[in-house]
Amino acid sequence: MTMQAFPLRLLPGDDLRGAIETALAGQDAAFVLQGIGSLSVVRLRFAGRPQADEFRGDYEILTIAGSVSADGAHLHMSVSDADGLVLGGHVAPGCIVRTTAELLAATLPGHAFTREHDPATGYPELAIRAR
Repeated sequence: MTMQAFPLRLLPGDDLRGAIETALAGQDAAFVLQGIGSLSVVRLRFAGRPQADEFRGDYEILTIAGSVSADGAHLHMSVSDADGLVLGGHVAPGCIVRTTAELLAATLPGHAFTREHDPATGYPELAIRAR
């Protein structure tokens, strides 16, 4: 039950979240460990807000990490704009790669992730099971 790490490179125009979900499709349990790159469109949902905010321009991905299951991805990211202003939050669909996104992902054989309603939080939260 060894973690298997592998690199991903996304291309200009790719939807960041969608490409990650596609690349890790069929995996029962995976994580994005880290990533760098650039975006022309950033869509982040900030803490406590119901909808994502959208920003257009030249942005650098400083960090990205999160879990991926058959139920989809739960990713958080920090980005900086051309003036060095840093934003961070929950990655929403529609973040568009500008020049590249270079990611390190890992799969966890022997585990299965799902998202299940947690009555304590009111949200679908990560459920981890051994296979």
